[in-house]
Amino acid sequence: MAWGRSLYAVSETQTATATTTTARLALENAAPSSKKKIISWAMWDWGTQPFSTIVVTFVFAVYLTGDAFGSKNYTSQALAWSTTIAGVLVAFLAPVMGQNSDRNNRTMRDLRWQTWFIAITAGFMFFVKPHPQYLILGLVLLGVGTVINEIAQVGNNAMLEEVAAGHNVGRISGFGWGMGYLGGIVSLLVFNYLFIEPEKGLFGASDVEGLDIRITMVASAIWIALFTLPTFLNLRDRHVERPNAANGKGVIFAYRELGRSVVRLWAVSRQTVFFLLASALFRDGLNAIFSFGAVIAAGTFGFTPGEVIMFGAAANVAAGVSTMAFGLLDDSIGPKKVIMTSLVALVVLATVVFILHDGGKTVFWVAGMGLTLFVGPAQSASRSYLARLVPVGQAGEVFGLYATTGRAVSFVSPFLFGVAISVGEAATGAENAQYWGILGIIVVLIGGLLAMLPVREPDTRAMVADAPVAASA
Repeated sequence: MAWGRSLYAVSETQTATATTTTARLALENAAPSSKKKIISWAMWDWGTQPFSTIVVTFVFAVYLTGDAFGSKNYTSQALAWSTTIAGVLVAFLAPVMGQNSDRNNRTMRDLRWQTWFIAITAGFMFFVKPHPQYLILGLVLLGVGTVINEIAQVGNNAMLEEVAAGHNVGRISGFGWGMGYLGGIVSLLVFNYLFIEPEKGLFGASDVEGLDIRITMVASAIWIALFTLPTFLNLRDRHVERPNAANGKGVIFAYRELGRSVVRLWAVSRQTVFFLLASALFRDGLNAIFSFGAVIAAGTFGFTPGEVIMFGAAANVAAGVSTMAFGLLDDSIGPKKVIMTSLVALVVLATVVFILHDGGKTVFWVAGMGLTLFVGPAQSASRSYLARLVPVGQAGEVFGLYATTGRAVSFVSPFLFGVAISVGEAATGAENAQYWGILGIIVVLIGGLLAMLPVREPDTRAMVADAPVAASA
C-alpha cells in the first residue's frame, strides 16, 4: 500500500479518502503475536550484539586505536574518518535496500544474508595483526561490517510490525534492545574469560601478536551465526500486495521511488518528516557515545583492555535493564517524553565526564555508567515512535529513510569530535587532549534535543489531519 496516490492531482474529497486509507498503520492492523515470535525476533538483537559491543565499541575499535597501530590522535582520527565513510555508504544504500525488501516481500531473506555477511566480516578480523601496516585492513573490515550491520538493522526494525501491535510496541521494542544489551554482557564476559583476561586463554591464546583479540573476533562470528538462527527459523515475510511494485527496474528507479516516497510522506505526515530530521541529530550523538566512549576510557582515563571489557559488561547490564524499564514508560507516557528525558540526562552526564576528566577511573565508572542508563532508552523510544507511524507494507522503506537521515549527518559527531580535540590541543598544549572530543558529542546531543522540542507525540490521527494541509500546499 502506497502512502499516497497522486495526492496533489485529486480533488479534496478524494485526497481525504485516500489519506484515510493511507492512515491504516501497520501496528493498528497487527494481530497479537506469539511469545515464540517475539523472542525469536529479539534473538537477532542478542545474536548480532557482539558486533556492536565487542567489535565496534569495547574490543576491536579499542585494539585499533592502541599504541601498536600509531599515536592515539592519529588512530582516533583514522577511526573517525572510517566511521564517516561508512555512514555515507549507509545513507545511499539503506533506503533503497529497504524499499526493495518491501517491494519483493523478502525482508527476512535479505536480513539472513546480511547477518551472515556480518559474521564473515568479524571472522576476517582475525587477520588484523597489531602493526601499523594492518591499520587500514582493520578499518576497512570495520567499515564494511558497520555498513552491512546498519542496513541489517533496517530489516530488523521493519520486522517489528510483524511481532508488535499498537498497544505494546514500546515494550516489545524495549525488550529487543534489552536482549541486545544482555547479549552484549554475556558475550563480553564469556570472551573475556576465555580469551582476553587470562595470560594464556583457551586454545593457547595470548596477547602476543594480539592473538587474544583476534580469536575473540572469530568467536564473535560464531556467536552471530549461531544465536540468530531462531530468528530465521521462526519468522517469515508476510506477503503484501503492492500495486506499484516494479521488480527488476534497477537502482535508478529505486532512487526515483525514494524521492517520491519522501514527497508522499511530507504530504501525509509532516510530523514524521520532522521526527526523522530531529532524530538524525540525536541518534548521531548516541552512536558517538558508543563509538568513542571506550576509546576515551582507554586513552584519557587509563583503562586497561580488561577494565574496558569489565566496564562494558557492567554497562550492558545497566543499559539492558533501563531499556526494558523505559519500554514500559514508553507505552504509558509516550516515546517523546522518554527521548527528551534521556537526552537531557546524557548532556548533563557527558559534561560531568569532560569537567572531571582528570578525576581518575572512578569518575568514568560513575558518569559513564550513568550515560549507559539513557542511551538505550533513547534509541528504543526512537524506534517505537517511528513504528507507530508506519503504513502497511512500507516498514522497510520507512526504516530505510530512518537509517538514511541518521547516516546523512553521521559525519557531524566524528567531525566535531576531531575538531574539539584540535581545539583542546591548541588551548592546553597537552599531548593527549582526547577528552576534548566529548564537547563535540555534547553539541550534537543538544542540537537533537532542541530539534525534538516542536515534534509532537505520535498520534495516528495526525496522518489524516495533515493531509488537507499538504494537499493545499
